Amino acid sequence: MRVAGTFPVEDLVTGSASPARPNAVKSADRTVELLEVLSASDRPLTLTELHRELSYPKSSLYMLLQTLVARGWVELDPTRGTYGIGVRALLVGTSYLDHDPVVQVAIRVMEQVRREINETVHLARLDGADVVYLASRESEHHLRVVSRVGRRLPAHSTSLGKALLAARTPAEVDAILPARLTPLTPNTVVERPALHAQLAGFRAVGYAHEREENTPGLGCFAVALPYRNPVLDAMSCSVPLGRLDPDHERQVVEALLHAARTITELLRQFGR
Repeated sequence: MRVAGTFPVEDLVTGSASPARPNAVKSADRTVELLEVLSASDRPLTLTELHRELSYPKSSLYMLLQTLVARGWVELDPTRGTYGIGVRALLVGTSYLDHDPVVQVAIRVMEQVRREINETVHLARLDGADVVYLASRESEHHLRVVSRVGRRLPAHSTSLGKALLAARTPAEVDAILPARLTPLTPNTVVERPALHAQLAGFRAVGYAHEREENTPGLGCFAVALPYRNPVLDAMSCSVPLGRLDPDHERQVVEALLHAARTITELLRQFGR
């Protein structure tokens, strides 16, 4: 089960259950694991499927589901007997974005970048071996109606993840990534030596890029936001390959590098 600017500063989770941690409150731990499984699934799940995935006693799992349904964290489809993530989870996720100072600062800069180069701009955060999308500003050319916000992708397959991995040592990269790297497209770099060589090149130039490694037909460029250590956030720009000539590539990279400097300066001014 299972993405050359100048503007003034002043304008501006896997689906499998994990073992309970030491000293964890069992009921709380199970609740979080259950919600993570439901959120990672691409479809609602039956009680039997959840029992198989989590291995909780079936009676306990059923009572936990009923509690979460009553609270709005889980939705039940009574005709199919399936459970899916509920609207309360969306409200909490939205609150996270509303209160995150990095998101609030970055969005203003992202809007400037999008207006300047008219390409789709993303902000994402490293979470384990994945990146989670926190904000997007779509190009006027873009017709997609489904936002990436809240979605996660393997870090090794995205320019955002590559930019964040390049900010770490090879040993740290190996500790973050799983032993086997899964390809999302035929172009995804999954051989460890090739990925390390790629990251070394990105460290040298100060930005990351990929072509069709996670989405066919798209190239993407990204920069890490080095306002804290370790670096956790990055900004990217996705460009259809049909528009990606050398001049436009240079414009995109310059805009992203300037945006990273601007966001870092603003966050440091605010003491973040």
